[in-house]
Amino acid sequence: MAFSDNIRGIYQAQIKQLRDAGIFKQERFIHSSQAADIEVEFPTGSSVKKVINMCANNYLGLSSHPDVVKSAHEGLDKRGYGMSSVRFICGTQDIHRELEEKVTKFLGTEATILFPSCMDANAGVFEAILTADDVMISDRLVHASIVDGIRLCSAPHDTFKHSNMEHLESKLQLHSDKRVRVVITDGVFSMDGDTAKLDEMAVLCEKYDSLLFVDDSHASGFIGKTGRGTHEKCGVVGRIDIITTTFGKALGGASGGCVSGRRELVEMCRQKARPYLFSNTIAPVVVSGVLRVLDILSQSTERRDKLEKNTEYWRKGLTEAGFVLKEGDTPIVPVMLFNAKLSQDVSRDLYDLGIYAIGFFFPVVPQGQARIRTQISAGHEIHHLDEALDAFTKVGKKYNILGKTKQEIIDMYGA
Repeated sequence: MAFSDNIRGIYQAQIKQLRDAGIFKQERFIHSSQAADIEVEFPTGSSVKKVINMCANNYLGLSSHPDVVKSAHEGLDKRGYGMSSVRFICGTQDIHRELEEKVTKFLGTEATILFPSCMDANAGVFEAILTADDVMISDRLVHASIVDGIRLCSAPHDTFKHSNMEHLESKLQLHSDKRVRVVITDGVFSMDGDTAKLDEMAVLCEKYDSLLFVDDSHASGFIGKTGRGTHEKCGVVGRIDIITTTFGKALGGASGGCVSGRRELVEMCRQKARPYLFSNTIAPVVVSGVLRVLDILSQSTERRDKLEKNTEYWRKGLTEAGFVLKEGDTPIVPVMLFNAKLSQDVSRDLYDLGIYAIGFFFPVVPQGQARIRTQISAGHEIHHLDEALDAFTKVGKKYNILGKTKQEIIDMYGA
């Protein structure tokens, strides 16, 4: 056999190391639609359990919204199941163009191009618009998909300390000889929930004639006064050169993503971005659903406003209970535990109490920064949040971490 016992043993040993360290990732199977209340099978083969979902990217609660589902059905009936092609051959329908135009208007940019996912958008954009004569300067905490896209590009790469504008300016000065400089950041950082200083970054990029790139996946639809994103929140609509975002979180929760921004940069992606050129087009059913989502968001800020109130309530409750939290004002609220095994133990005990929240640890977050990342939704009602707070408090008491400082928790459990 080509897969010899020796080779098999190598991988079996690696898997055993993960299990022995208590950090083996196990799949959880949802037996219902995505919502605040879900039915989960965990571990595999166990009875299905009803739990409150506190870790989905379903920020606006639209993943199973009846109007969105109805529009998806209509898209399926009118435009079919899939395109069986890439965009530049025979994979472009009128609704793809319609969605691009709607996203452009929603984000306040010049043009938009669709990708199968935001990960594909991030994988393709840098290689399409940059050469070895340029430079990429990224925040050190950008999303993994951005890191992967950077690795695929021939332009040299540098970083600046997280949200440190003095350090960023020094890097812009250092690379003043490059043909094009592009500053790269998340809008909302997915693990910590803090927001990039886009207003200050825009000023620096204009001062040093540089492009500004923002991945707004954890902001599009609900951050800013009307949910346009972090550029709206920071007052820099029209001053961001490249925005990538996803339709797989607040904007419907299915799949798909885009690059939106300066017309010339979008056109370069249309001509050269490999994930666009060589991946099947977003399915019509998804496009139709996202079109309806954008209609809903354009009609009212009700869901965005509810999400903001839910987030304030949740953060206040956790703080008063005595947990260590990452500072922020977004629906991403990390409960810091600092120890990888502790994060898994707390997650398991929460699940036993009917709360579905996952522990994160290295390499998803830095070493010694293990946490339970909770994510709030407009689909949550106050009774969901109260029940979750009660469970978190019970588990916090069990592990004696309520009211403890970071160092006290590390002294008890290690980092």
